[in-house]
Amino acid sequence: MDRRVLFATLILLAGGATGVGVALFAFVGVDDATAETEVVWESEPAAGDDGSGAVIATVDGDPLLLRPAVENGSRVVSAAVVGTDETAWTVPVSGPDAERGGGDDDANGSNDDPIGVSGLTTGTLGGDPVVAFTTAPGSLVVVDATDGSQRFAVDLGGPGGLRPAIGDLTGDGDREIAAAATDGRVRAVDREGDSVAEASLSGEVTRRPLVVEPDAEAGERGGLAVLTSAGDPATVHLLDETGEARWTTTPSVNPLSWNAADSRDGPVLALGGANGDLETIEVSDGSNRYEVGLQDLPVEVGDADPGTVYVGGAGSVWAVDLLDGEVVWKQQYGASTRINEPGVGDVDGDGELAPVVVNRAGEVLAMTQRGEVIARGGPEAVVYAGPLFADVTGDGDDEVIVVADDGTAVALDTRSDG
Repeated sequence: MDRRVLFATLILLAGGATGVGVALFAFVGVDDATAETEVVWESEPAAGDDGSGAVIATVDGDPLLLRPAVENGSRVVSAAVVGTDETAWTVPVSGPDAERGGGDDDANGSNDDPIGVSGLTTGTLGGDPVVAFTTAPGSLVVVDATDGSQRFAVDLGGPGGLRPAIGDLTGDGDREIAAAATDGRVRAVDREGDSVAEASLSGEVTRRPLVVEPDAEAGERGGLAVLTSAGDPATVHLLDETGEARWTTTPSVNPLSWNAADSRDGPVLALGGANGDLETIEVSDGSNRYEVGLQDLPVEVGDADPGTVYVGGAGSVWAVDLLDGEVVWKQQYGASTRINEPGVGDVDGDGELAPVVVNRAGEVLAMTQRGEVIARGGPEAVVYAGPLFADVTGDGDDEVIVVADDGTAVALDTRSDG
């Protein structure tokens, strides 16, 4: 009998006032014969970031690993050519308020720490690959991913440090960049850095904003989702393409993570609660679609493929149906070690996007869409971020890239044939 799939009927009972429904799902076990991952590349470390700020950008068909870092006491963004020892470019962080510095004053009142920055976001503006971030003093900075040259820097009007979002807010085919200051000020700009939407929300913002792109063919409107501390425990705001509020709602969970996803019945916002529940909110009107209990510890919402969102928790990862909250399968590994936000990639060359997770101890688990394990293993390192994906070996298939807390990136081949 194939031990990779051990079907068991498990029942998730309602948690009192949480309104959690009942779900049946398959528990998927790890086969002893699961292939081990193979290290195919390791980068130099990059001081100044815990690894969670790194991203992959594709420039002229080649992948670059982009990382915020500190060099000679100054904040920079650097681009390493994946699979080599080559650095494509390194640029200092600059902007209208960069000279004000970042970090907290020390006991003597000085403020000489390198400027603080958010995690990086990649995308395209006008067809050009870009990388965007916000600075702690309050700038949204956008640079060209090809050579690191600055396209523009925009003052947010309040303290920054939250990862920005890139997407087509207006549905006209051109993407915008949206950023939120931690004091509730929100701004979206076009490819030239000109403002297209502004808002000022009550409450503190501690999570990145999300762009939900409209679908004209389906008659679905998009918007910019912002999560603030106003309300108990929080308030979700959906702004339209001009910055006007379409709706606000108070979720049932205290959301520690969130993401936007498409389902078979329109887009939703998926929220991972501190109580271990997953809650989804309809983008159309802000109503609650469902809440399902996964465990009694915080969970991390990750990427989604059509109809399914992947969620990481303490020692477990779940595939949850976005339409009705059914837990399709649950996979356990790494005892109770916390799992970072799951990602999806094609790491076995079959053309199918499937989940990959990495836990805080650096162990990777690559799976099929059915939760069956393809490969496991990874570096012995502290890891705070989800997996990245790039073709490191040049064979046309993606490898999994894990970035440790010292900025070292390790690329892993997860194919069973090595």
